[in-house]
Amino acid sequence: MPEIHHLHISNATVLDIAAGTTSPGQSILVADGVITWVGPASEVSVPADARTIDAAGRYVMPGLIDGHVHVTAATADLGAMAEWSPTYVAAHTARTMKAMLHRGFTTVRDVAGADFGVAAAVEEGLFEGPRVIFGGKALSQSGGHGDMRSRGGSMLDPHQCCPSIGVVCDGVDAVRKAARDQLRTGAHHIKIMLSGGVASPTDRVDSTQFSESEILAVVEEAEGSNRYVCGHAYTARAVNRGLRLGVKCIEHGNLIDDESVRLFVEKDAYLVPTLITYERLKADGEAAGLPAASREKVDTVLHAGLEALDRANKGGVKIVFGSDLLGSMQVHQSSEFRIRAQVQTAQEVLRSATLTAAELIGMEGKLGVVAPGALADLLIVNRNPLDDVTVLADPESSINAVIQGGRIVSSKG
Repeated sequence: MPEIHHLHISNATVLDIAAGTTSPGQSILVADGVITWVGPASEVSVPADARTIDAAGRYVMPGLIDGHVHVTAATADLGAMAEWSPTYVAAHTARTMKAMLHRGFTTVRDVAGADFGVAAAVEEGLFEGPRVIFGGKALSQSGGHGDMRSRGGSMLDPHQCCPSIGVVCDGVDAVRKAARDQLRTGAHHIKIMLSGGVASPTDRVDSTQFSESEILAVVEEAEGSNRYVCGHAYTARAVNRGLRLGVKCIEHGNLIDDESVRLFVEKDAYLVPTLITYERLKADGEAAGLPAASREKVDTVLHAGLEALDRANKGGVKIVFGSDLLGSMQVHQSSEFRIRAQVQTAQEVLRSATLTAAELIGMEGKLGVVAPGALADLLIVNRNPLDDVTVLADPESSINAVIQGGRIVSSKG
């Protein structure tokens, strides 16, 4: 019989994010990385071989989920990175992911860049980092948000191991093949560029990208593999077009309108705002390597994001936490909590980084909850984030311990 590893967390105040309540004086038992008991200490028998952590009345909550990251993005100059050594990028990736985990993010959804190798490295313990729900390379049309060539550039390296975040494909057949290639590697989702963006050098933020037939082809391929399509889009025109064509999740959505909200609800789709990235691109973009052409585009989306979040939140849209930071700006990941708290309640923000994010990635009941049967991805925090979610914006002072799969990643005693 294989050895069973037990962990016991005693004297915990457990957060129920769905209900918005706390339960003090609880014990949590973990066996082989899975929660087996949550309840009063008087009602449980703790195995003799269990390692016990005394939470000392602190709050125990689910590990955080960031629904929009680029763990391989070691610089904001994504075009330059495409020519870096893959092993050099992997070294940066390992450092980036370790820092994410220590900020309390026990799972991340990577939406362009990370591949099956990155996910396997975490799963096998070669890298210390969050669980990686990967989509491989994003799909972009020529001159789209995933095409990092300058106006004078002609060459593309489509090699799977090339550390670019996307593949360029034009026409229904090419788009279909590109989607199949990513699905072949085990991608959990397919990312497509539905509009222009900031980091790409030659497109307009307000453009729409890919034809309707191309988008429908990607959606068909994803659905055929029981996967879904997520789409980068800023403007209401691009967002609404994608939703009507079957895109299940919109990334950013800074310029959505009331029709967008109606479509999100009608299609049971998700929105992943990424507000901290624009604040940091404005402040740190040049130092982080963001080219001048991209820096000029930041203002277009910077100020509209919070209004879009408020509009979607009031309209009942399923909202997921995302950060989308690049290069040296990744250290500001937790500041997304501070920004969202301006228009959402603490419970709403916490739902986006736990329950709703888990639902999006197909891990409902396994992640985002402190309950029997869930994976033991847990945080012990010093203050109640249901009272003030902005405490999570400073993980150094707020997080006492990080536990992933029943393993204590970090603890301040």
